[in-house]
Amino acid sequence: MRRRSPAPHRPARPTRAALALVVGLLVAAPLLAGCGAARNESTDSGWFTGGGEAPSVVDPGAPDGEGGGSGGDGDLGEQGGDRERIVTGSLYVTVDEPLAAADEATRIVERAGGRVDGRREYAASGRASGDGDSGAPAIYDENGQYLGSFPGGGAVLELRIPSERLSGVIDDLEALGEPEELVLSTDDVTVAVRDLEARISALRASVERLLALQSQAADLDDLLALESAISDRQAELESLEAQQRYYADQVSLSTITLTLGSQEVAPVDEPNSFLTGLATGWDALLAFLGGALVALGVLLPWLLPLGLLALVVLLVLRARRRRRAARDAATEVAGGAAPTTPVPTPEVSR
Repeated sequence: MRRRSPAPHRPARPTRAALALVVGLLVAAPLLAGCGAARNESTDSGWFTGGGEAPSVVDPGAPDGEGGGSGGDGDLGEQGGDRERIVTGSLYVTVDEPLAAADEATRIVERAGGRVDGRREYAASGRASGDGDSGAPAIYDENGQYLGSFPGGGAVLELRIPSERLSGVIDDLEALGEPEELVLSTDDVTVAVRDLEARISALRASVERLLALQSQAADLDDLLALESAISDRQAELESLEAQQRYYADQVSLSTITLTLGSQEVAPVDEPNSFLTGLATGWDALLAFLGGALVALGVLLPWLLPLGLLALVVLLVLRARRRRRAARDAATEVAGGAAPTTPVPTPEVSR
């Protein structure tokens, strides 16, 4: 009896279900990796356990190492260690010539490697420089935030300053005139940046694996499924890379809103001595006299016709009084011409 030899073993061809399972795992891998990276980063940085640094307000007058969100002994915008921080703030400076000071502020920022993202100038009349429409004395930005009133002219600049040179640039800007107010704040975005890096790395690896599978796919349905998955992964990857570029720009360049006001709207210093009190009283007297003269100038055109009308009324009343007095005198004269018989007074005997 002849026995049949076993058939040669043929490698099994991957089924469609197995290929779909592999594609699904590759698609889900970036999401799992991103979530895990975010969880690990949060735990390591102490963000949720109270050990991290929350966004805070920087006190420019505090000594090194005390207060402020930037911390350390370096520049206000210097990134300490591996932390990623976004610094924003505002600065108000009183200057003699706001428009000339705006030009100098632009040169200071550009020399430091920064740029001016927005600039609004207002002439002394309250009209926006270069704008045909009259501007209101009270100025607001596009978000409705009050920027100030510029009866003597002013300028508002949106400055992007390199974070590592922020302190020096602020000192140069304050030297343009008399600094009135400086507000700085920091926002720690380390967790968001690290999460983006992890998700981008996982997505790039996922796209590479999907491209390798696409080169090996022989079935049309599998090829279409892989192309759809690759397209979705690449779109998400481009979106995350755009967010990463935004954070990199915000961290590397601090955003400072510089307001330059004239002496007409400068805050008045309260008196703290006899001489300053005397000067304040003298200024108040001059301001009162100036206001009184302005009020007189406004009322004078009304007082002249009212005075003439009062004079005419007075003359009419005086003429009527004279005529009445003359008529009464004539009546008395006419009554005095008639003879009168005196009545004898009887004598009383004692």
